[in-house]
Amino acid sequence: MTMLAMTFPDFNPVAIEIGPFMVKWYGLAYMAGLILGWLYIRRLLSEATLWPRNSAPFEVNRTDDLLLFMTVGVVIGGRLGFVFFYEPGHYLSNPSEIPMVWKGGMAFHGALLGCGLAIWLFSRFYKVSSLSSMDLCAAAVPLGLFFGRLANFINGELWGRPTEAPWGMVFPEARIFYPSLEPTPRHPSQLYEAALEGIALFLVLRFMTHYRGALQTPGIATGIFLIGYGLARSFCEIFRSPHVGHALNIGPFTAGMIYSLPMILLGLWFIWYGRHLATRPA
Repeated sequence: MTMLAMTFPDFNPVAIEIGPFMVKWYGLAYMAGLILGWLYIRRLLSEATLWPRNSAPFEVNRTDDLLLFMTVGVVIGGRLGFVFFYEPGHYLSNPSEIPMVWKGGMAFHGALLGCGLAIWLFSRFYKVSSLSSMDLCAAAVPLGLFFGRLANFINGELWGRPTEAPWGMVFPEARIFYPSLEPTPRHPSQLYEAALEGIALFLVLRFMTHYRGALQTPGIATGIFLIGYGLARSFCEIFRSPHVGHALNIGPFTAGMIYSLPMILLGLWFIWYGRHLATRPA
């Protein structure tokens, strides 16, 4: 182990503990992402000049209902995504553990599918534009990604590949999966993802919505988000340790990269479709 390696801080994954009542940082991260996303969507809806004909797709108070739909989509989609995308054998053999979200195990790509369905149902129920609803959520999602990746770091999970970089960290949990290699410094890939999937992607979308009129053409912001996340996640996968034993870890490619490829292609389709609708005669 290099002398420059840093030891992973001894974070307590429990943020608040009062008797049998416990709140973990991971849960607080989800709560912070959803609430800040809700507030940001309210702000976007209140800025009429961002929207076609200076008219937002729905009233600001409707975001309360959208928050409920999104929360259900994130929790159910994220959990089922982890179950079926990463550990199907284990959970099919132990189905009683599927609802045990407090034990960890959420997948972004599953949450994305769950939220997509939730937004579609919200749009159908309230008879509002599904494309504009998706654009609003796409603009806000990086806020949740930022806090989620910070929670991954606090939990000491989803750590990176071995590195000789001076900021490499020794993650105690890695000893469980790579006992012959540990202790060894690894990339703090959770922080890379927080920076790219969270901060950088939020700023790109902010620039596009406020300075390039992305919300004027429904579907564009959604496409930019899907492409941006897919590229950022694929890049970070170069430094992130792949999920052990996953069938889609093929050569230099990881399951995270392969799951992100359809996102990029779908993002290109959303941009094409949005522009197609914008140029179609009324």
